[in-house]
Amino acid sequence: MTLFDGGFMNDGSNSFSARPFSQVLTDVGAKDHPKLTVGELVDAFGERGFGAVLLILGLLSALIGTIPGTTTIIGIPILIIGAQLLFRRDELWLPGWILKRDLPRPAFAEAAAKVKGRLERVERFSRPRLIFMSGDLSEALIGLMCVIWAAVLMLPLIGFNLVPSLIVAAFGFGLMQKDGVVMLIGWVGSLGMAIFTWVVWETVSRVLAATWEMVAGRF
Repeated sequence: MTLFDGGFMNDGSNSFSARPFSQVLTDVGAKDHPKLTVGELVDAFGERGFGAVLLILGLLSALIGTIPGTTTIIGIPILIIGAQLLFRRDELWLPGWILKRDLPRPAFAEAAAKVKGRLERVERFSRPRLIFMSGDLSEALIGLMCVIWAAVLMLPLIGFNLVPSLIVAAFGFGLMQKDGVVMLIGWVGSLGMAIFTWVVWETVSRVLAATWEMVAGRF
């Protein structure tokens, strides 16, 4: 994987490509430099495709999203990657200014340590299945959902990033492993989150409307 002209291309030389994804997480976090750029992440995981980058960005958002501004930094590349899936781009690309953005490596290493055991367990049982979920239409629809969830992540909604982040991570893992069951989990999560959001919106709207009528009636 080689960075170039603000983007990157796959040259087949990445030494991480033969290692389990969970081990790559640990290796990236163990490096000495205190800053971890988005470009370095893409360089480490990009050979595994769109799914691997979505997985790591989703996990990062879920685990270190409490750091101010983090979800915005992470949400933008998720949105761009989702758009590329939606429009069926063959090679992953990100602009140079995103590749140069950085995150604190110690926070990444801590997050990687938290998820490594769970990822290892999932990796042992994951396999290609429900192959129709890996078709062009399915991937395009997953791209659309990632665009939507990325837009949600970039909103200043404190504590609202966890579920969308995990949904993006599930879609990413499913794409990476061609595991339709995991992709299906992402779709179930998306439906559940959409229903929850609608219920909350309806409840808040009705409370506000009732409050306004009460206030207006007194004046």
